[in-house]
Amino acid sequence: MGTTNHSISTKDGRTLAVNEAGKPDGFPVLELHGTPGSGLLYQPHIEDANSQGIRLIGLDRPGYGGSTPLSGRSVASIAEDIATIAAQLNIDQLAVWGKSGGGPHALACAALLPELVVAAASIASPAPYTTEGLDWFAGMGQDNLDEFGAALDSRAKLEEYIEAETPTMLNADPKVLVEALSSILCPPDVAVFTEKFADFLLSKIRVGISDQRNGWVDDDLAFISPWGFDLGKIDIPVMIMQGEQDQMVPLSHAEWLISHIPTAEAMLLPDDGHLTLSANRIPEVHAWLMEKMAAL
Repeated sequence: MGTTNHSISTKDGRTLAVNEAGKPDGFPVLELHGTPGSGLLYQPHIEDANSQGIRLIGLDRPGYGGSTPLSGRSVASIAEDIATIAAQLNIDQLAVWGKSGGGPHALACAALLPELVVAAASIASPAPYTTEGLDWFAGMGQDNLDEFGAALDSRAKLEEYIEAETPTMLNADPKVLVEALSSILCPPDVAVFTEKFADFLLSKIRVGISDQRNGWVDDDLAFISPWGFDLGKIDIPVMIMQGEQDQMVPLSHAEWLISHIPTAEAMLLPDDGHLTLSANRIPEVHAWLMEKMAAL
């Protein structure tokens, strides 16, 4: 199954790198990648999309891969880009799912594009940093504490941190990467980190950050700033999927999101971590999205 690549032009003169696979005439489902990452699609996800009648679409968020940076963007900024992509690809309705750093962006689409987006799945997503009732850092591994500590210090400190981390991401083999991420990988995540899956994750990251790191920096800064929309006003179906053993994004983040999104449907998985969700659970996400589409 081949992948079709698109270069989408925005009103402000930027370029968005988009690719699609799966069933060409299927229902459009747009994936929002993690941080760092890119819109490179995983072959098992493509195969599942094809079997479920899904036209699967991925994009490089601004500053990743082939997409022009948008300095100072908020989480909400993604909505205008998704609307632009839909218009240029002649899409009237779609569903979205976002994993990890893509989760807040999926929620932005749910909040800000209710006439375009029929349902959204937020998978292992952080909750807003600028909020009450949540110890945002509790339960996170040391790598995340270091990264967001730098982000809270200054953009310059974050850029310094990310530049120091980038060579490991670009040059690591799967074994080295598991060791590098040891503080934030739970046993179930280590178990799914096979050579095939690790090679894909490394490729997805390399596409995103080989030539520029702006996207990674701007993602982190957006997460710890006001997101730019009200979760309480979401009125389309939203799935909150979370592995209870996740050491990258703790369970408390999902619980906070569930309690603050009126339409949230919880899928809390006691035997899952962070990576296990993208390795094993996307067919369930696709099936849930298609069920919501069919109910329209």
